[in-house]
Amino acid sequence: MKRAIILGLLWTASAAGQCALCYRTAQSLGVARGHVFNAGILVLGTPPLLLLAGFVVFVARRRNAAPEE
Repeated sequence: MKRAIILGLLWTASAAGQCALCYRTAQSLGVARGHVFNAGILVLGTPPLLLLAGFVVFVARRRNAAPEE
């Protein structure tokens, strides 16, 4: 599990800044609009991350549950 977390963090670090369209859009915006742009990214990214985290917790609990006999 630790290995998967480390690989996930390394992958996201290497993928940072790969979208040229987002980079140019953020670069052309002013400071105030840049904050709104960042907030929008967080708003759009939060639900999928929460769903993924819920699924991981569900699988981990089910995996660690004692089998009923």
